[in-house]
Amino acid sequence: MARISLTPRRTLTLRLAEWYSRRAYGEVLQPALAMGHHPRVLRSYFSFESKVARWKALDPALKTLAEMASAVTIGCSWCVDFGHWHADRLGLPLEKVSKVPDWRSHEESFTELERLVMEYAEAMTATPPAVTDELAESLHGRLGDTAFVELTTMVAVENLRSRTNSALGLHSQGFSDACAIPPRPLTPGGAA
Repeated sequence: MARISLTPRRTLTLRLAEWYSRRAYGEVLQPALAMGHHPRVLRSYFSFESKVARWKALDPALKTLAEMASAVTIGCSWCVDFGHWHADRLGLPLEKVSKVPDWRSHEESFTELERLVMEYAEAMTATPPAVTDELAESLHGRLGDTAFVELTTMVAVENLRSRTNSALGLHSQGFSDACAIPPRPLTPGGAA
């Protein structure tokens, strides 16, 4: 159950967010409804996310794996649900994406670079962050400056999303129900 009402006062900002959300995703995103209680936050957040969506230096599959690994680490079922649906829309193999919650048990399903990206996302998401120089150097050497900075920032963005949604009590909204392969369920603490 959400920790804040998902029926905020219907401001112009909220109506625009609802319209965009239905057009882009088929339904209104619960985080938008929660943020609708503070129209300035909602406007700023949508502006920020629209700019983040224009970053293209990092391969979309790697970006998705990093976001999913971070969301799983935090235990945000809303983000895992939406991320699974988004991966399906990108045409990524759902058989692989569905294994992210327990990727270490399925290492053979992922390339070395994909495993490093998920390890990095988990290390960044840990409190305190547990990124080692060796892990960062390995990824930086493989990705280059621009993609490495984008990866690092995307994990931080996913931390913002997942921690906000988790703190507000938002749970799976059912986006992944439309996917042929469902995501693996999360246990408390994030792991599958």
